[in-house]
Amino acid sequence: MNLDALPYTSFIVLMEFAVGSLAVAVLADWRGACAASFIKFSAGMVSAGAALMLVNALALDPRSVIGGYELEDGLLRWVQAGAAAFLAASLPYFWYAMREERAPSMAWGGAGIAIGVALIGAMAWYISVPTWGFVGVFLSLAAGTLAVGAVVLAMTLGHWYLTVPRLSRQPLEEMTLLLVAAISVQAALLVLNVAIPARDTPEATAFLGSTDLGSNPAFWLRIAIGLLFPAALAWMSHVSSRGYPENAMAMMSATGLLYIAVGAVVVGEVLARGLLFLTAVAV
Repeated sequence: MNLDALPYTSFIVLMEFAVGSLAVAVLADWRGACAASFIKFSAGMVSAGAALMLVNALALDPRSVIGGYELEDGLLRWVQAGAAAFLAASLPYFWYAMREERAPSMAWGGAGIAIGVALIGAMAWYISVPTWGFVGVFLSLAAGTLAVGAVVLAMTLGHWYLTVPRLSRQPLEEMTLLLVAAISVQAALLVLNVAIPARDTPEATAFLGSTDLGSNPAFWLRIAIGLLFPAALAWMSHVSSRGYPENAMAMMSATGLLYIAVGAVVVGEVLARGLLFLTAVAV
């Protein structure tokens, strides 16, 4: 992998976590049937993730080239401003969620999602110079954001079924289906982005792996561990959750599967973003 790009890779994963968690939390709250305590915890997790994301953003070096990978000069300040704005929106969302004032919390949550989408767009533009185009990178980051948010919040929600009896199974069923859908979109985008040649393959000094995707083991690990494996786990979790509440063990099984899926999705995102900076292909 391109070691110079590690801070940018970590920022992207944190961005996907913070923005994706907010989007899924607001969607779950809008759909109803979630415990208020879960929404409060999710809102706090979003704010914590947003704070870490901003710290990472401010630490990024405003260079035009990282390890042979060209960046859009001058856009980093917009990425940093977007990260700060996202944190600014997530804090009142957390405040109103804790006070169980649903209308203002949903309003601030919606504002945070809008800012998050703009942040994803700014980051996609910033790193899309060598790729075939902005659209491919933006859609890849957006799908990754939904996948990370869905898997993290689904795993977290699983714990509420273990401690609060007789909750509706609807929220977890919907989150696991959303996760399957997000990963399916990621797989389709991977095929598209691999099929369209990059404008300029970076001449990077790589610590591990080749700039040729077909001969790079990380590419196949991205597919196997980052896409196929978590998709199967998410579907099994969805099927298992449908046995609740008749079978109380169903949610324990679903939560266990989602624990593994979290690791697989996050590892897949790290591999995908590392390969992007190595090959200019948004896989």
